[in-house]
Amino acid sequence: NPPILPLAALRASMEIFDEVGMEALRTKSKHLTAYLEYLLGCLPNKPFVVITPSNPEERGCQLSILVREQGRALFEHLTHSGVVCDWREPNVIRVAPVPLYNSFSDVYRFVEILKNFSVNH
Repeated sequence: NPPILPLAALRASMEIFDEVGMEALRTKSKHLTAYLEYLLGCLPNKPFVVITPSNPEERGCQLSILVREQGRALFEHLTHSGVVCDWREPNVIRVAPVPLYNSFSDVYRFVEILKNFSVNH
């Protein structure tokens, strides 16, 4: 028998998903990720390249950013600035604006933090 407390948390999360609806979440996911991709593309002198497919039908909400230099330092800067992202050796940062709890302002803030690192390093 599964433990009751984890099942209660699972039930509560399923109720939230049912209330919002998967179609609405996927739509917001596509928009958030496209916005992130657009903002990253607008940065001058990018020290990185996005290696995730541009086609929204070929990806989820996550973008993988291949950092040419100082990737680990950039990841640590993001983490210390409150950004939750994922580090993959040897030089990839994965960023996922999750539609259930991330906003367009969060995406903009991420890019501003990224720009701040680029300017100072």
